[in-house]
Amino acid sequence: MLQNELFTFTDILAEENTVKANVKLNPEHPIFKGHFPGEPVLPGVCMTQMVKELLEIYIQKQTRLIKASDIKFLSVIIPKQDKLIGIELKLFFVDDGIRTDARLLNKDITLFKFKGMFQLQ
Repeated sequence: MLQNELFTFTDILAEENTVKANVKLNPEHPIFKGHFPGEPVLPGVCMTQMVKELLEIYIQKQTRLIKASDIKFLSVIIPKQDKLIGIELKLFFVDDGIRTDARLLNKDITLFKFKGMFQLQ
């Protein structure tokens, strides 16, 4: 779990099957010393983890990512520059889990897109 260390969710809003929140990054987190020294960027795996953790907050259950069918990194997220970004999840409850379409945003610019399937634990 990276929440409250690498990032913090604020202003979580849920309407029907859509969850939105702001994500406040911690630019001093040790992960940025290695990714990449002198020019830190948020690792893609951490972006995917943000999706998982916000989903779990919303449904109040643990999940496991079982399929990531489409992941697109459209722009780097620089922690000292992009300290506050948005996240949006669209959830589709199906028999074998929760299909999720997600985006990370800086204002109206999409930084990251994700489509995947999570299984309830």
